[in-house]
Amino acid sequence: MQDNKLTEVLEEAKKMLMEAEDLKDTEDLRVKMLGKKGEFTAMLRGMSELSKEQRKEFGKAANQAKAEFEALLNERIDEIKSKAKEAALKAERIDVTEPGKEVKIGVQHPITQTINEIADIFQDMGYAVFTTPEVDTVFNTFDGLNAPETHPARDKTDTFYVDEQIVLRPHTSSCEPRAVQGLELPYKIISPGRCFRCDTPDATHSHTFHQIEMMVVGEGVTMADLKGSLDLMAKRLFGPETRTKFRPHHFPFTEPSAEMDVSCFKCGGRGCNVCKGSGWIEILGCGMTHPHVHKVGNIDTEKYTGFAVGMGVERIAMLKYGIDDIRLLYENDKRFIEQFK
Repeated sequence: MQDNKLTEVLEEAKKMLMEAEDLKDTEDLRVKMLGKKGEFTAMLRGMSELSKEQRKEFGKAANQAKAEFEALLNERIDEIKSKAKEAALKAERIDVTEPGKEVKIGVQHPITQTINEIADIFQDMGYAVFTTPEVDTVFNTFDGLNAPETHPARDKTDTFYVDEQIVLRPHTSSCEPRAVQGLELPYKIISPGRCFRCDTPDATHSHTFHQIEMMVVGEGVTMADLKGSLDLMAKRLFGPETRTKFRPHHFPFTEPSAEMDVSCFKCGGRGCNVCKGSGWIEILGCGMTHPHVHKVGNIDTEKYTGFAVGMGVERIAMLKYGIDDIRLLYENDKRFIEQFK
């Protein structure tokens, strides 16, 4: 009677194994047959009601049936795993003849491109890059640049003050007192960096912008050296046909001072909407470094002379690439930036 029951249980188990579709089904069946409350376990526990001879024979048959079921169970598990692996490989198969996915390569921001281009031009002329902090002292920003206390740029409506003696630099000219105090003579440097002013953003103004300062100190440095260096920069930046023009101006840290114009690279100097009909475009301020600035670094003003230049990166980038609104440079719109590959 017990043998018949054992045979029925084993055959039922085999049938259920064949119907199992996944590993969850096989695990449920294992628990059903071999768990603490499983069919085989219950039958083995029921042997206590049999005689000693019957227990011996039934126990042997039950263990054989249990071993046969476990072997079949393991085979079914391996079969299900194999089929699952085959299905996964089929689903993940790569067709090497299909075109690959396009790899998008980033592009440098036009401001970065402009800074790098100008830096390359001056480095080819032997200039070194000299970096200074964005948060600087009032002395380096104004006093060391011969700017009087009444100068309008020192007002809190124009410059961001951290405290009475610390500001967010409103221009990269703050590198000049640091240079005359810390660099060995003679030297030729450019100092690119970010600047800050209390401006309300519009098409031509931003509270955050970039400048490049250029400074030379040495023996026998003249205005001719200044004009020649800037003329070469303009030709390499805007094209070999570019002409330059210097107009008298005033800056507290240079004397004499000038603003430099370049011939309009769009119309060639004939007059257009870019140059407002004049044929010329202003791009920077410059001049021979004022002796008071040199004295900050105890430089012998009878022996050494020099010049300084300050140019706005955004202005040059906008002119060079035909950008009509400075705010476009700061909106982080990839559609805009990707045009400058």
